[in-house]
Amino acid sequence: MNGVEKVKAGLARVREWSPAEWVTGAACMVVAAGLLAWAWWLWPEWRINPDLSHGFFALPLVVMLWIRARAERTEGAGPGLSARAGAALVMVAGLGTLASAFLATVYAIALGWSATPTLFLLGVAAAGAASVALLLAAGREVRWVALGWPALVIPLVLVLSGPLPPGTYARLSLSLQEGITVGVLEVLRLFGVPAVRVGNVINLGHTSVGVEEACSGVRSLISCVLAGLVLSALLLRSPRRRALLVLAAAPLALLTNFARSLTLTLLARSGVDIAGAWHDGLGFAVLGVTTALLAWMATALEEAPGKRAEKAEAEPGRGVPGRRSFAGVASLCSLGLAAGWIGFVAARTERAEADGGAVPELARIIPEVPVAPGWTVQTREDLGRFAGILRTEHLLERSYQRAGAEGQAPLQVTLYAAWWPAGAASVSSVATHTPDACWPGTGWEIVAAESVRRDLPVADGGAVGEAEQRFFRFGRMPQWVWYWHVVDGAPLRPFEPRSWRDQLKMFFQQGVRRDAAQAFVRLSANRPWEEVADEALVAELLAGMAELGVPVGGSGPSK
Repeated sequence: MNGVEKVKAGLARVREWSPAEWVTGAACMVVAAGLLAWAWWLWPEWRINPDLSHGFFALPLVVMLWIRARAERTEGAGPGLSARAGAALVMVAGLGTLASAFLATVYAIALGWSATPTLFLLGVAAAGAASVALLLAAGREVRWVALGWPALVIPLVLVLSGPLPPGTYARLSLSLQEGITVGVLEVLRLFGVPAVRVGNVINLGHTSVGVEEACSGVRSLISCVLAGLVLSALLLRSPRRRALLVLAAAPLALLTNFARSLTLTLLARSGVDIAGAWHDGLGFAVLGVTTALLAWMATALEEAPGKRAEKAEAEPGRGVPGRRSFAGVASLCSLGLAAGWIGFVAARTERAEADGGAVPELARIIPEVPVAPGWTVQTREDLGRFAGILRTEHLLERSYQRAGAEGQAPLQVTLYAAWWPAGAASVSSVATHTPDACWPGTGWEIVAAESVRRDLPVADGGAVGEAEQRFFRFGRMPQWVWYWHVVDGAPLRPFEPRSWRDQLKMFFQQGVRRDAAQAFVRLSANRPWEEVADEALVAELLAGMAELGVPVGGSGPSK
């Protein structure tokens, strides 16, 4: 049969569809269009976020799993469901899709369409929509696919191809960072290599190696778990073998990433510059080796074709709802409402261009040669390596130092500023990278009692408003920190970016917010505010900070 005849046969088959098949076909078309829109929206995230680079394979994997689910239909695979149970599952999946879509638009309005919670919930909505289509396609009057393991993996692929919730990601990353650092240190000591751990930094004497967020293993963990799920669905048939492969994926990913961190540490000890090619090359090697090992395990675990037990066709009367199922029509309506609501909110959202707005002159705001005399200045030169994680190249940090009074340590003041044009990063992603989240991982210990939000009085009787104050210790070294997250020219009200409840609360209190330029400003010193407030240098720095939206002298509305 040639191609034309196949098309004619297919059209003839479509004309013979039952009402249940028409409902299922309509649901599949809506889901396919939604998945294309979802992939188009997440494409920039996959391109700039290394942790999500596996997302490029999401839609091809969905197609492959769908084909495998259709093949299992002919093999009689997949558990049977009663009509009542199937109808309940379809309804739950449809309502879950609608609820996820609504929550995604709430976060989009409050924090932006590129916000991590928004993208995660869009992935959950896509997974729910795919579940509706799969459940309908497995109905006894449709029976396009079998409701087996390949079909169940499809929603998991969609969820894992988007970003994790900020709180989950932060806790997972910090736990993996600490575990890898401790493990590498113990292995070094086991072989007699002198090393000292400070937070997530391993001091080797003449050099030090830091286990940063990008080295935590989150990327390889998620990618390899996804690979294990897909390979188990495509290459294996036995539930036990599938479970064994999936359970092996995470430990294998952690083990290979640990080997990578240990290798980089030993290379650094030998005097090799591990930044750049070594760091990135070994990272990709870990993903490739782990995926290859999982594929080898799947091939080794699979039964020979001649030993597979022949399975009878599914019994009649078992499956998910049939032609008159209210659940199928209701779920199709839920898919349409979810797609329409997301499209409506997206169309009504005014989004600024990422390159819009004047770029502040950070080099002038944080002067290399201050007017105040007696200060030496040191500019941090390695901030560029954080540009990808922070999603901005507008970063500058300078430390100022002056001799202290007799018997006192030198006075140190540091100013750090980062700026994002409108649309370059979400509020939640910027708010995630605060001293509270980042400093403890490098050895600093936070003193919770000093964590307050306060106004900072200045010499002329005014105040620097709405500062988040923190106090850290690194051994005997103290550091007072004050920082501001400025959105659209005004400080953002305090909220926990890893708390969904707090983000929703901000939405209902603050209402609609368009994408706007953001700045993050951090001022720190080795003395409390009352001892540095009268310094001429501090007054000079405050004048520059005011240009970034920090409310100096009581100016600037609160958000």
